[in-house]
Amino acid sequence: MKLRRKMWIFHGANSSVRLSSTWTQWCLRYAAVLCLLCSPVRTDDACPSSCVCARDSGTVTCRDGEDTEVPGDIPEWTSALILRGRNISTLQRGAFMSNGTELDMTTLSLSYNGIQAIEPYAFLGLPRLHLLDLSNNRLESISSRAFHGLPDLRSLYLNNSVLPSAAVQLSDALNTQTLQNLHRLELAGNRLRSIPLLRLDIYNLHALVLVNNSIESLDWENVTNLYQQTRIRVYLALNPFRCNCGLEAFYYWLKNSSQCADAGRLLCSEPEAKRGVPVEMLRGEDMDCMNENLEAVSYVFLGLVLALIGVVFLMVLYLNRGGIKRWLTNIREACRDQMEVYHYRYEQDSDPRLANVAV
Repeated sequence: MKLRRKMWIFHGANSSVRLSSTWTQWCLRYAAVLCLLCSPVRTDDACPSSCVCARDSGTVTCRDGEDTEVPGDIPEWTSALILRGRNISTLQRGAFMSNGTELDMTTLSLSYNGIQAIEPYAFLGLPRLHLLDLSNNRLESISSRAFHGLPDLRSLYLNNSVLPSAAVQLSDALNTQTLQNLHRLELAGNRLRSIPLLRLDIYNLHALVLVNNSIESLDWENVTNLYQQTRIRVYLALNPFRCNCGLEAFYYWLKNSSQCADAGRLLCSEPEAKRGVPVEMLRGEDMDCMNENLEAVSYVFLGLVLALIGVVFLMVLYLNRGGIKRWLTNIREACRDQMEVYHYRYEQDSDPRLANVAV
């Protein structure tokens, strides 16, 4: 009986120890769960709010939100980020760096976001980016270092985005060695008056789209640059070309080169007589500046001859002013005598007393 009591006491003691240990483990697990739920640390699988994530394709799509900044919690596995219909007015420095680390993103689409300014190094942290789409925004300010940090960029789309006030800034931003691997550049619908690239040999361009701008002609420097970069294909339709002798260099490049992919769609807008005529259908004499210059010189010469004749005529009048004055006086006296005769006859015919006397 004493032995059983001791065994029971021993067993009860072990059960108490096991119960205490189990309770401690449950408390620790509960605390760990609370920490995970409340912790601000993001896992790699987290998706930014108001976005749709597809881990299999590596695509994060964020559309039609009220956010004014780029999401700061972009997953590290993102290869393509699409932001559309947001209210992002300014792309700040390092806007796409996730917690200060670089991303392996290759595609970035930022169209229709109302972007007005791009600050220096805005795309820092995207060294492997291949495609950047900034179309359909309203860029008023573009830093000269806006595209720094994009050594692998292959395609840049800026269609319908650049306001006239930012055209010069765009030229400064594009003329940088960091875009040396750029293959395709689209600048359609920006009211540009010239090619914003000072040099073409610093890029690896294969396609340059300048459709629907305000380009009236390409000067000798631009044409020479195009001749030297034979791999480039240029698209220039829907530009108001002024078809006079100032278009001569561009005209002969168009006739002798196959670099303009839409050459058949290039139409004259001026002068009125050539409006709507395809540029490549013009005649060589239409572009001959020498003939136009000779014609202008002939008109000037004719004007000088007429002016000289006028001066001689005035000199003759001046030297014969005395005789001319006497001649005018004689004519006036003769006219006066004649008028007096007419006046006298009129008085006789109108007086009835003179008429009765005559009867």
